[in-house]
Amino acid sequence: MNRKEIRQFLNEMDFIRTGGSDEELRAAELLKARCEALGVKSWLEPFPVEMAEIASATLTVDGVPVKCEGFKNCGSGAVEAELLYLPNTDAASLAAAKGKIVLIETGVTHFLFQDLVKAGIAGFITYTGDVHYADADVDKRELRSYVRMDSKRLGVNINAKDALKIVQKGARTARIEIDQREWMGESRDVVAEKPGKRDEWIVLTAHYDSTPLSRGSYDNMSGCLGLLCVLEALKNEELNYGLRLIFCGSEERGLLGSKAWTAAHEGELDKVALNINLDMIGSTMGKFIACVSAEDALVSYIRYMGAEKGWGVAARSGVYSSDSTPFADHGVPAVSFARIAQHNQATIHNRYDTPALLSDAQLQKDSAFIAAFTRRMATAAVCPVKREIPESVRKELDHYLNRKRRDA
Repeated sequence: MNRKEIRQFLNEMDFIRTGGSDEELRAAELLKARCEALGVKSWLEPFPVEMAEIASATLTVDGVPVKCEGFKNCGSGAVEAELLYLPNTDAASLAAAKGKIVLIETGVTHFLFQDLVKAGIAGFITYTGDVHYADADVDKRELRSYVRMDSKRLGVNINAKDALKIVQKGARTARIEIDQREWMGESRDVVAEKPGKRDEWIVLTAHYDSTPLSRGSYDNMSGCLGLLCVLEALKNEELNYGLRLIFCGSEERGLLGSKAWTAAHEGELDKVALNINLDMIGSTMGKFIACVSAEDALVSYIRYMGAEKGWGVAARSGVYSSDSTPFADHGVPAVSFARIAQHNQATIHNRYDTPALLSDAQLQKDSAFIAAFTRRMATAAVCPVKREIPESVRKELDHYLNRKRRDA
């Protein structure tokens, strides 16, 4: 794409598109049409997702209303209890949490929530935003199924400014009331294919959904644009390995699209030689990185290729918090490319993630490097990346996917 086309695409996709929403479906149809315009077969693959619609959610602290958003899928009802600010979640801190509504410092993760339930909390409060921002936005959160397991507790999210006031005042009591409807809905992956000579594939992924406050230009319509640029660059070339592009839905809700695709196509994964994932490229400032969930030789290969092309890249082994993870967990070698800017340059998951964060020139350059790497893999006589996941990466996958706790 030329720079004008890049900006047109970013503006066309400049809207909030949370997983399972009508807006996500609209984005899926637009991406499908883009792939078809490039001359490749494209289709949607639906998968079920939990949905919720909150009719009302209120929080009062010491009798004073506080602006909040109820956690979706946390249930309905009311709870009133003593309020406890819980800056730490070690055993000593949790010993004081029984029967209380707790204000916590982090998001609600699997093991933390199980610890909170075991400690006997009555409800919970989280906060997002920044005390230094002019806005008082409150993000919408959900109590994900793999976090809550079989337990629910009423919870709300508030703005960081209000959280600070609550702690400063030494608030003593809180009341949470939530009324919501919960049901099973549908999200979808957008899939496009350019076959190669072999019945084997290089799978490229990028998620296209956003969080509730964000228009998701940097995170991650930039990655979707990168996939389209790779397809455009290679569409007329004869490839040994076919290209399968998957624009993943509901990534922001826990990698649900890539998890659904790898589960539904588990019997075909032995034909996937490599996964190349794009999540946040093209920012005006920031460091280009490659996170490799594969043999260390691929880390070296990417470093050498960067040196050959005069392209700065920080390559490392590990697990990236994106759609490469389910592929690696199924034994498919994977690499995630990103350009990571400092938070004060290109923030995500809030109202400030807009097309203004992105550089058309940098998007072209990032996409060109990724296309060159993809070309090398797809035209190889044999994909050089071994089909094995190092033990160190497997251990990190166990932690990331909540199979094992991290050491304290």
